[in-house]
Amino acid sequence: MEVPAGLGMLRTFLRVVGPGYLVAVGYMDPGNWATDLAAGTQFGYRLLWVIGLSSLMAMVLQSLCCRLGIATRLDLAQACTRLLTRFCRIPLWLLAEVGIIACDLAELVGSASGSAGWRPW
Repeated sequence: MEVPAGLGMLRTFLRVVGPGYLVAVGYMDPGNWATDLAAGTQFGYRLLWVIGLSSLMAMVLQSLCCRLGIATRLDLAQACTRLLTRFCRIPLWLLAEVGIIACDLAELVGSASGSAGWRPW
């Protein structure tokens, strides 16, 4: 989405608030909360460093994707399609699918254990 220059601060904000809201909801969806709560009840603060490191890695990757989009006007998928060979794209696609499955599985297990009142002790 291109935001034209000279729109004014309010109109520019309204142009970018939609995608920003979608990203925020992706980080704060109920499945993530349920998974975090279930892990917190079992491990306490012992795994807090994992959350910090994961958040730091997510910020770095998001800033790199933003830089890619600003510099080339391509998103990550478009850049991979244009710049990589088929030999490189297929393993990346498979790894992305594995990551999606892992995230969904963690949300499913976290939601199930959080809603069932499961207590590990």
